Amino acid sequence: MTKTALVTGAEGFIGSHMVKFLESKGWNVIGSHAADLSLTCKSPNVKFVSCDLRNGQRVSQIIQGHQPTHIFHLAAQSLPTVSWTDPVRTFESNIMGSLYLFEAVRHMKRRPVVVSACSSAEYGHVPESAIPVKEGQPLKPLHPYGISKVCLDLLAREYFLDYEIPAVNVRLFNTTGPGKTNDAPSDFVRQLVAIQKGKQAPVIEVGNLKPHRAFLDVKDTVRGFYLAAMKGKRGEAYNLCAARTHRMSDVLKTAIRLSGVKAEVRPVARLMRPSDERIIFGSTEKMRRDTGWKPLMSLDQTLKSMLDYWDAAA
Repeated sequence: MTKTALVTGAEGFIGSHMVKFLESKGWNVIGSHAADLSLTCKSPNVKFVSCDLRNGQRVSQIIQGHQPTHIFHLAAQSLPTVSWTDPVRTFESNIMGSLYLFEAVRHMKRRPVVVSACSSAEYGHVPESAIPVKEGQPLKPLHPYGISKVCLDLLAREYFLDYEIPAVNVRLFNTTGPGKTNDAPSDFVRQLVAIQKGKQAPVIEVGNLKPHRAFLDVKDTVRGFYLAAMKGKRGEAYNLCAARTHRMSDVLKTAIRLSGVKAEVRPVARLMRPSDERIIFGSTEKMRRDTGWKPLMSLDQTLKSMLDYWDAAA
């Protein structure tokens, strides 16, 4: 039987890669996207539909109309900074939108597997003694975005316990790759490409380069979501994180080496955050044990693919 997936947030960074991955597997894919966008695809197995998750009637209409066997719930207001300035919209999108989705699934005769994109932001500040952080770590988010993801995490678990909806939660740590914006690696790469093309002086502006981060390649990310759907234990939450951390200065050095560009590195105040965790790193022991997943892409491969992407896009 052919599998049909609904991917919410199909216009987003991870969502767009998820659609392509599932299409390559021969799945039928319904990609829902923000109502003010228009997406098209030449593949007969992929269809895009507009859906504002805050519209419960529209959410129900799409789910009932397409009867997906799997839902990859990736749509969200995903920026912590925006969640501080507009917590109401963040909660409406991330909490109420998710509630509408699970309510629609609850009324289906054949309930799909629902894999929800949760976040490492749910943990908040973690003591270094608890790193790499495991799924049992207390959830103490530091901003409205993190709170909204805790709500999604608990909501999915409740619908599993009360209505036997086969839900799996993926707590995603730093992920990057071709098409990513608003993170340090993409900022490094885009500046290097601009310097290479003569559009920027040979100076790279940076923020704090001391923290350690584990950047997961988006290819490993979408494969993780897929394996969570196929093999993850229902009602459980799984960390999804790269296998090792890199000091941000080393990430920059690697990007510079791969680009072949010579440039001055200049720290600037506007890119410095009020506070930065020294290290963000999650244990994936549970994910590896239950699904067999492990990351396959190296940092070099990830940064090279990002350089190629932005070179072609520039």
